[in-house]
Parts: sequence; C-alpha cells; structure tokens
Amino acid sequence: MSTSPREALATPLRLGVVGAGPVGLSLALMAQARWPAATVTVYDSRATDARIADDARTLALSLGSVQAFEQLGVWPAIQPLSAPILAVHVSQRQPALLGLLRPRTPEPSLWLRASEQHVPMLGAVAPYGAIAMPLRTAWQQCCERAPERCIARFGTPVSGLTQKDGQVELDAGVVEQHDLVVIAEGGVFAEQSRKAVHHDYRQTAWVGEVHLQGGAAGVAFERFTTSGPLALLPLPGETGRAALVWCVDRADDPVPGLTAPQRVTVLNSLLPAAAGKVVSVSELKGFPLGLNAERTLVQGRCVRIGNAAQTLHPVAGQGLNLGLRDAHELVSRLSSAADLDATLRRLEWQRAPDRWGMIAATDFLARSFTWQWPGLTTLRGAGLGLLSRAPVLQRALSRQMMFGSRH
Repeated sequence: MSTSPREALATPLRLGVVGAGPVGLSLALMAQARWPAATVTVYDSRATDARIADDARTLALSLGSVQAFEQLGVWPAIQPLSAPILAVHVSQRQPALLGLLRPRTPEPSLWLRASEQHVPMLGAVAPYGAIAMPLRTAWQQCCERAPERCIARFGTPVSGLTQKDGQVELDAGVVEQHDLVVIAEGGVFAEQSRKAVHHDYRQTAWVGEVHLQGGAAGVAFERFTTSGPLALLPLPGETGRAALVWCVDRADDPVPGLTAPQRVTVLNSLLPAAAGKVVSVSELKGFPLGLNAERTLVQGRCVRIGNAAQTLHPVAGQGLNLGLRDAHELVSRLSSAADLDATLRRLEWQRAPDRWGMIAATDFLARSFTWQWPGLTTLRGAGLGLLSRAPVLQRALSRQMMFGSRH
C-alpha cells in the first residue's frame, strides 16, 4: 500500500491495538502502511508461540475482505488453504402441509452467482488459523523491519484503560500511553459481558463438517427451516467437504440426542436437493447465539471494532467482514485527519449505515424464527421468489454481501 504525503496523518500518532485476531492485526498492518510516522503497538493475551495455525474454526470472507488481504500481501499465504465461493443458494424448506397439498410447487429459492456479477468469486472460506497466522507473521516481519514504530506485545493481557488529557493509559503490567486505542478483542457471545444492545436468541449453532455426494463445487447454501437457518460452506481440499452451521431452538434441540447416522438422515431431510447428499457428519460443537453490540464505536480516544463492537447471529456470515470494514474505514478516515477527535466523531456517523444495517438484518432474520405469526413462512418465501425474478435486486444484494456499504 503506497502512501502519499497528503495521506499521512497531520501529526505522529501512538496507536495501541488490543487483540491480535484477524481484525486487530489487519488494522495494525493497514495503519503502519498508511501512517509512516505512527507508532503501532499490538497487545494480545496469547503468547508468540501460541498454536494459532491449528485453529480450524471456519470463517467466511466476502470479496471485499479477500481484496483487503490482497492489499496487505497476505492473501497468497491464505489462498491455498481456502475455498472460493462461486455461488450462493438461498432457499426455504416448504412447510410439510403445503408440500402435501401442492407437491409440485417448487420451493422458494434464489441463486447468486459470481459469473453473473462479473467477479471471480463472491468470497472465500478459510480456517481461522489459515487467516490469523499469515497476518501474525506479516506483523512480526513489520516489527523486525521497523522495531522503533511496530511493536508486538504478545502474551501481554490488558487489564485496564484510562482516558485523560487527550491520551489513553493502557495497563498491560506496565502502564503505556497512547493517543488512540482500538479494541479488537471480542470473543464469542457466551464469553462476553453484556453490552448496551443485547439479546439472547435462545438458539444454539451446531458447527462441524459434512461430506457430500452429488453437490456442485464452490457453492454456499443458506437454508431456512422452521427451527432456524442451516448453512453449508465449501471447504478446501477434497470435493464434497463443507462446513456446517446448524441453528436450532435451544428449548427444543434434537441434535445432542441424535447419533451420527441419525444426524445424517435429518440433515438430508432439511437440505435442498441442489446441495447433494450428506454421507457423513463430524462431531459437532454447540455455541449459544445472541446479539451483543455497543451503541457507539467511539468513546473518546477508544474505538471498538469487530466482535468488540458487535457480535452477530451467523445467519449471514458477516461478522468478520464487518470488522474488517471497520478497520479499513478507521485507517482511511484518519489518514488525512487534522483533528483526531473530530474525525473520530464523524467516523461514528459514517460507519452507522453499514454497521446498523447489518445488525438489523441479522437480528430480524434470527428473531423471525421464533415468531409464530400466521403466514410468516409464506411471506419469506414470497420475498425469495421476488428476488429470484429481479436481477437488479440480486445485483444489489450481491454487492452488499461482497462489499457492504464501504464503497
């Protein structure tokens, strides 16, 4: 990333980044590239030798996120361990009664294809470790090249932040002062303290891996069922591997009591024919689902991004992508800022449409599965049917998925 004089910060900045996950490290790499006079310190409770590469949690990347990693120079290391998303199939399982009364009625469904949007992919899927490790390596290389302005404090948990006199005092065993601190350490919903906007969906996401026969390569599936959304994401490697996200009502959760063959049978009854046939399913791990969001990203000289700002339902798979857009916009807006405090206040308003739009969309979809309103399933199916016949709306939806409201 090149930097022209007018892109540089008006004054040198001491930036502290709390959290060395994909969002925090991406922010640090963007900042050191765009702000040549800044000092950037990254704090993380995990030690330098933590086995991050072994973390197999699956993350969905939008095309905008892939492009961001390309600009940071880490995509060549991530790409061999990723799988491209060439198409997305969204469908709704037909209610049993309607299926009996009108057996030939096609299920509501929608295809979004990269080829129709004239892009190489809509996004990609990669393990957490395959994303985080190249970013960590890139940051360590920055620290070796420029130790006076790129600093890694790994194995150093932050115990407190205090703002005074236009500075932030960060307590990480030793108190250090920064002009700006960005908190990018969020964790999952069940581990977080309650934020201002909080809702427990009373759903569990069961995640694991399935093997399929007969499905198309590079297709992500989002399936609306009566108990919650069900998603399959293509995985790298042998054909037919897919990551599973199976959301069910916590109060009526059948998954723990099912044997592996029974889970295969149930999944085949829920998934659309286009997905192929599930032949095996791995051990599944359950996570409680909820919304946990701050009302504001900015509090004085402290900014929250990624899961530290908002933890979303996985129905759209956009949590990481939203966090990366937070990081991108923060660095971009501050690159020519003459007044740091005024620019931070404007950032709140500039991020609001993308941030609150995504929060509202995922919240609506998640809550809708708990509503018992007559005709709700029919309305959702009608919406899918309308989208499937409206290329202009499909392009708008595809662009939102790929880039959010960043561009």
